[in-house]
Amino acid sequence: MRNRALLALVVVAAGIFVFGVAGLIVSGRQEASGDFVAAPRGTPTGAGPQTLQLRPDSSPEPSPEPSPESSPEGSPDQTAAAYFQAWVKSDYDAMRELVDEPPDDFADQHREFEDAALSKSLRITVGNLVRTGNETAEIPFTQERDEQDAGTWRFDSSLHLAVRDLTWKVVWTPSVLHPDIQPGGSLVRIEPDAGPLRPVTRGGREFPQNSGAEAYIDNLVNQGVAPTTGVAVGWALEVENPGMPAKTVLSYKPEKRPTGVRTTIDYATQAAAARALDGVQRGALVAVRPSTGEILAVADRLGGRAAFERKYPPGSTFKTITAAALLNNGLSPDSTVDCPGVYQIPFNRPIHNYKDENHGTVTLRQAFALSCNTTFARLTIERLNGDALVDQARAFGFGVPGENPGTSTCGSLGRPDNPDALAEDSFGQGTVEATPLCMALVAAAVESGEWRQARPLADEAPQGELLQSVSLPSNVAEGLRSMMSAVTVDGTAAGSELPPGVAGKTGTAEDGQGGQDHAWFIGYRGDLAFAVFVEHGGTGRGAAVPIAARFLKAL
Repeated sequence: MRNRALLALVVVAAGIFVFGVAGLIVSGRQEASGDFVAAPRGTPTGAGPQTLQLRPDSSPEPSPEPSPESSPEGSPDQTAAAYFQAWVKSDYDAMRELVDEPPDDFADQHREFEDAALSKSLRITVGNLVRTGNETAEIPFTQERDEQDAGTWRFDSSLHLAVRDLTWKVVWTPSVLHPDIQPGGSLVRIEPDAGPLRPVTRGGREFPQNSGAEAYIDNLVNQGVAPTTGVAVGWALEVENPGMPAKTVLSYKPEKRPTGVRTTIDYATQAAAARALDGVQRGALVAVRPSTGEILAVADRLGGRAAFERKYPPGSTFKTITAAALLNNGLSPDSTVDCPGVYQIPFNRPIHNYKDENHGTVTLRQAFALSCNTTFARLTIERLNGDALVDQARAFGFGVPGENPGTSTCGSLGRPDNPDALAEDSFGQGTVEATPLCMALVAAAVESGEWRQARPLADEAPQGELLQSVSLPSNVAEGLRSMMSAVTVDGTAAGSELPPGVAGKTGTAEDGQGGQDHAWFIGYRGDLAFAVFVEHGGTGRGAAVPIAARFLKAL
């Protein structure tokens, strides 16, 4: 009996310490009160403050003086205090010891509740104890939980206590967790989804109808960039009890529902590109932002993802790269050169201008604007070599991975091993091939002075490591801008419907299979660069320039 009396005295003293301090607040961030710290679901302390508070008027009613023969150990106040302290520490084993005949899954029911609630913090405020009999009592309490996005979730419950085997115990039911939960019930988190999300333009709009980007959208979906199973749109906490309809006790719905996975595509630019190709059976238009490498539009009537993956001879648009090599070799746009109708490579084949046009002595700028094959073939043979041309092409992305690494390259150029091959490569024939995307990036490099790899279409997907950009020497960039401006002012694209401020380069490329020539036009205006390609379209001026004009005038 002496030991029992001593134990009772210790427990009473503990109860006085806990319940005798009105308004006590214990927080996980107060070092002096660390005993009350607990992180939900066994996570480390610091996930959020867990607190226990007694209301200011919280003073326990005096317990009736029990008879010595039936005196229970402790009091309901002490048992409740110990229970709440264990709760805020997520010490379910200690809580279980205070419960009369706890269910086998007592701890699991608490963990499942916390897993559904996903509370960032828990605050328990304890009210006044009410004695409902000599051996029964009840104490109200309030839970306040900080819920992601939904703010504070507050609800009231009661803790029932009774004497069992001369000891005050908690008479536990699931309603202690939440008053609406009945035996066999549980709290369940529901996360409705918005259904499958398709890629959308950078502004969140759906792609224009029949825009020519369909194969690229499907490719993003196939790559898993755009989830096909839907994404969560808000959430709800429901109480599910056996034989009863579910009851929503808390919910959150965002003000804006997700519309789709954003791409780099600009809606207006894409729409303009698509309409510019109306009536064109086999063509493509790719637009990029020179300052970033972002793809702003891809309208593809070639089938599949040909604008990114299929390579064609670029024709005279490649003279942009040859001109860069010549400028690096000491020439300037004002250097005097010859542009005869035919140039005979010593001991090799003759090179012809378009329709054997003879322009006589001109500047390098004029030779570029007039697209003189003979000029560029001769200068390449006399001043450059195969290695110099291949290295210059690589600086513009040739031979490096394209938008879809591992399956495509921007362009290709074999090292020419004789004067004939070197001459043909100099004006975009021979072994030279490039995708429309590749040539759009060439134009972008001239405008910005720096070649950049195209960014993947999925703007919100991990970008991975893009290749390091390559800066053009200032004299090369400035010289190329001067030469490309001359093309639209007094060269092969002059007198067309192009709006003011456009610089570019036309190209007419022979088809290696004997078909009609391919038509090209690359260029830029402001922070927008583009490439237009028409398969078997004829001349660049006749087929590609009008498409570019329609595109730019629609922006």
